Amino acid sequence: MAESSSLPNPDVSRKRRKIDPDSRTRIPSETGPTRWRTQAEQLTYSSKLVDALRSPNSVTGRAVRDAADRVLAVSARGKTRWSRAILTNRLAHINRNHKKAPKPAAGKSRSTKRAPEKKLPPVQKKVKVLSRLVPGCRKVSLPNLLEETTDYIAALEMQVRAMTFLTALLNGGASSDHNVSPS
Repeated sequence: MAESSSLPNPDVSRKRRKIDPDSRTRIPSETGPTRWRTQAEQLTYSSKLVDALRSPNSVTGRAVRDAADRVLAVSARGKTRWSRAILTNRLAHINRNHKKAPKPAAGKSRSTKRAPEKKLPPVQKKVKVLSRLVPGCRKVSLPNLLEETTDYIAALEMQVRAMTFLTALLNGGASSDHNVSPS
């Protein structure tokens, strides 16, 4: 019968390709911080930001921040961890079903003792804090975290320049302090 040929042979072992743990999180060198300093990127981001802010949903401060972050992540074209994290978190937020935990009954509070936390060295504490600040980088090696951080900082600087320029335009641009170009 031909049935036996369709079943996997348990005697044959499959070789798995070893993957370097850093290779999965390695960022190509082309996405360096200089990428965010070009005039074309600035104009692209600014026009997308204006379009996003024109939508009727962006009324609250939170909505403006979400729109700015989303446009920044789209401008990065998903080449970095932080941009993918922003985009996927947005999708997860949309698709999430909010189920609230039931409130505990009165008088039935459980007192649990927490295990003592290990003290981390000061440098490790700072690395942990930094990894929480950059979206999508909680479990990334230090070299990759630093690379992602430099790109994220450059992107945020571009975002600040664009928003400063838009603020100056919306305020009428009459003040000489706010005559900032989008570059």
